[in-house]
Amino acid sequence: MTDLEFAHSIHVARAPEDVYSLVSDITRMGEWSPQCRACWWDDGGGPEVGAWFTGRNETPERTWETRSQVVAADPGREFAWEVNNGWVRWGFTLEPVDGGTRLTQSWHFKPKGIAGFHDRFGDRAESEIATRTQSAKTGIPQTLAAIKATAEA
Repeated sequence: MTDLEFAHSIHVARAPEDVYSLVSDITRMGEWSPQCRACWWDDGGGPEVGAWFTGRNETPERTWETRSQVVAADPGREFAWEVNNGWVRWGFTLEPVDGGTRLTQSWHFKPKGIAGFHDRFGDRAESEIATRTQSAKTGIPQTLAAIKATAEA
């Protein structure tokens, strides 16, 4: 089985509160992510714990939507969500450093998601999990670089 967690950090020359305003606005994720093309709030008032949103993802092979719930919303410190009722956790942590922010994006494919992929994909589950893992490992650094460019513009 592949490694089911990944995190990467970047320095952003803006205060953590400013960077948090960007990363907690899920409607902007389509501007930065190489796979997520759009997100919108379903219910809840926005970036608060318990709020739900839908994301539309695209690869050359397919387009699909996921439903996510915000599980952490601590302004200036952390913003995170879980996809499909706990299959995968995505998040950002923010730390003040060197006159700016160390922004870390993390991804964790949880046991419930592994079981769900085995139910959904059967014999192809491990291959599908490996594909998602590789997408996270290549996409997170790209997403962070794009957020940095926006924040520092």
